[in-house]
Amino acid sequence: MTLFQAPEYDPRRDKRRKQIIAVAIVVALLLTYVGWTFRHWREERVVDHFFQAIEHKDYEAAYAIWMADPNWKQHPEKFKNYPYGAFELDWGPTGEYGTITRHRIAKTFTPKGGGSGVIVVAFLNDRREPVALWVESKDHSMTYSPQEATVQP
Repeated sequence: MTLFQAPEYDPRRDKRRKQIIAVAIVVALLLTYVGWTFRHWREERVVDHFFQAIEHKDYEAAYAIWMADPNWKQHPEKFKNYPYGAFELDWGPTGEYGTITRHRIAKTFTPKGGGSGVIVVAFLNDRREPVALWVESKDHSMTYSPQEATVQP
């Protein structure tokens, strides 16, 4: 094929190509936005399930979520650093937060300097000061956050 035998220019093909590129860019931007917005979704769900169990006064289920071990009753000696009795005192009606009847997750973030987990900040009942919990990314075990969190209610 020579230059003089080239196929005739088809504007529909060029327009279709531009539309495909534009749609691909929009989809890529949308996926990036959704991925960034929900990057800590799994950790938020763990904290949400934890507080739901607390609200239903199912402290054994909440402890299983806290320790990331649904079979914790089979080997309680593994958790002697924070036994179930201490957990129940901390999160039960006699704990610092009293009887927890509702919660709202306000913010989730990675601490400054990185880390192996994320901090999930939640408001309990009508309290103005938030509770910050650390959720380990690899196994979803929980503990109190080593870093303070300031969030507006």
